[in-house]
Amino acid sequence: MAEIERVIIIGSGPAGWTAAIYAARAALKPLLFEGAINEKNAQQGTLPLGQLALTTEVENFPGFPPGDLSGFLESSLPEDRRGYLPPHGKHGVSGPELMELMRAQAVHFGTRVITEDITQVDFSRRPFRLHASNGEEYQAQAVIVATGARANYLGLPSEDRFKNRGVSACAVCDGALPRFRNQPVAVIGGGDSAVEEATYLTHHASKVYLVHRRDTLRASKIMTQRATDNPKIEIAWNRTVDEVLGDDENGVTAIRLKSTVGDDDLTLEVRGMFLAIGHTPNTDFLKGQLELTEKGYVKWVKPFRTHTSVEGVFAAGDVGDDYYRQAVTAAASGCMAALDTERWLASLGE
Repeated sequence: MAEIERVIIIGSGPAGWTAAIYAARAALKPLLFEGAINEKNAQQGTLPLGQLALTTEVENFPGFPPGDLSGFLESSLPEDRRGYLPPHGKHGVSGPELMELMRAQAVHFGTRVITEDITQVDFSRRPFRLHASNGEEYQAQAVIVATGARANYLGLPSEDRFKNRGVSACAVCDGALPRFRNQPVAVIGGGDSAVEEATYLTHHASKVYLVHRRDTLRASKIMTQRATDNPKIEIAWNRTVDEVLGDDENGVTAIRLKSTVGDDDLTLEVRGMFLAIGHTPNTDFLKGQLELTEKGYVKWVKPFRTHTSVEGVFAAGDVGDDYYRQAVTAAASGCMAALDTERWLASLGE
């Protein structure tokens, strides 16, 4: 019989690693599943280290102002992990660097890491049972789900080519980068999130095109009014993206739009394209074991707590957050989940 773990953490983004750091320092000896390295995870953006590993500069995570971190990275990361990182600039910290630092910190305090997916869970009784992609079954007294949510993309080869070089799924994360400042950009989508992204980008970009496939926005009336009243926002009605245009030196330089009503193609000169067509929470493996929201996110059942519908199972990060979706809020909820787990186990005398 396999050893029963005190806590298993599923996921390896900011929420997972922060939960691991706190759980390890609380002597819970956490076991973390960071995800498998395979083609499926690569295609859907769920490889180890989460969404931040797919980004470049991270300007809004506290504690990392612009500067040269190369010496610190060399001294703090094992040599075998530094090989995964792109060349370091003097921008501060990149997404992959930040995630490797979090991982190293969690491992330093005793977190054990398995590079596999959790494919199925049984939360009907304790100890909880978790089945991994390596065919093994694991048992735990408590579980923290921190599997995140992946941004929805259009699926265009040209879009994939320019990810992190002008194509983004997070305006708040990337909109203030030098690439987009005082430059025209486009937002793809028609809901409230798309209008929010477009409005945010008007503070940095010279002009924002809001591209929508229909002749009316899906956004609420007040958000629609906000978009139409903003002089820096121009709505491209009845249009879908046919191709992202650009080159290796400049990244995105334009997007070509198809008409949904038979008009000629339209090319917009932009330096960035921001997708605002939703996110998909990574909850398929739960298969009804936890209560989810209407959007498919894990439901937090206690205000300001990370408790789920099953006692002893906690959720942290974007898997339970469809509103903020920021690295710092994910990390904060990872801390909360670890503290909630520790206190829950203590209340049971475990």
